[in-house]
Amino acid sequence: MIQAEDDQPNLRRATASDVAKAAGVSKWTVTRAFTPGASIAPESRERVMQAAQALDYRPSLLARSLATNRTNQVAVLVDDFANPSKLPFLAQLTETLQARGMVTVLVNINQHYDHVNALMNVDQRQVDAAILFGTDFKDMKLHETAARRPQLPLYVLARDSTIESIPSVSCDSAIAMAEICAHLWARGYRRPGFMTGPRTLSTALGRRRHFVAEWAARGVTEVPLLVSGSYDRHAAIATLQAYLTCTPAAERFDVLMCENDALAMGAADLARSGFGLRVPQDLAILGFDDYEQVSAPCYDLTSYRQPIAAMVEALVQMIEGKAPQQSLALPGELILRGST
Repeated sequence: MIQAEDDQPNLRRATASDVAKAAGVSKWTVTRAFTPGASIAPESRERVMQAAQALDYRPSLLARSLATNRTNQVAVLVDDFANPSKLPFLAQLTETLQARGMVTVLVNINQHYDHVNALMNVDQRQVDAAILFGTDFKDMKLHETAARRPQLPLYVLARDSTIESIPSVSCDSAIAMAEICAHLWARGYRRPGFMTGPRTLSTALGRRRHFVAEWAARGVTEVPLLVSGSYDRHAAIATLQAYLTCTPAAERFDVLMCENDALAMGAADLARSGFGLRVPQDLAILGFDDYEQVSAPCYDLTSYRQPIAAMVEALVQMIEGKAPQQSLALPGELILRGST
């Protein structure tokens, strides 16, 4: 058993040279012992590990990053923290990255700190990749930033990428809306409506486009569009209230597809308490994302669950270089509840 030279507290951090001296090996043997996959005799590795434990030695991540040209840091840029769908994704993403030996640099994009400045900043920190996980990423600015920082791999999570050179991993909107509309048609709904978030932000989701196409294939060409000012419950209440107030009951849609669950929850609140409508008898409502809250008896909303674990795994494999750099759209699951 290798012991530290004395039992007195040592405030100096142990180095690879200290471990090499204690183990009776070279410094390069110590480096190989802490390098996954490196060639080293088992007995030499054991001596190094015993010495490292006795000296409380931990290899320098900075030194390793200089040697491997990787920092094992991944930046995640988020611009809508108020969106409750973000938390399950962030929990899964950070857990998966940590399990692979990577850490997350979380960047809050807001009115004082835009994504262009953020990307330049994280590039200077030499992160291995940056994930765009939000709603308001402007194509023109991203083109400019990607051109100026070609060495920084960029990815889009949970939305379609509108830039060919930036891979994305998203939930397949075409499959989702095909399943949703087939369900609604079988239940007898014939007058659909759709509520989006801000129009400039919803195009990268593709949900409305595929929803309208599915109804057109069934001969329904009129799909009223309600545009909410933001992806939140209060904005949805105001948007649906304006529609119901100015539209005679006989001319209203009989089912409202909402672009996310926050909008669907607001629509359900307004329909029931503001206008006394029965859900689903007078108006069916469904959302997208399958927040935990929508399964509560007070909502009981049909929703479409995104394959979060599969999406994150596919993205991390691209970051690791274990999968082709390409955009992927993965199927989710329609969760049926009482609102339809």
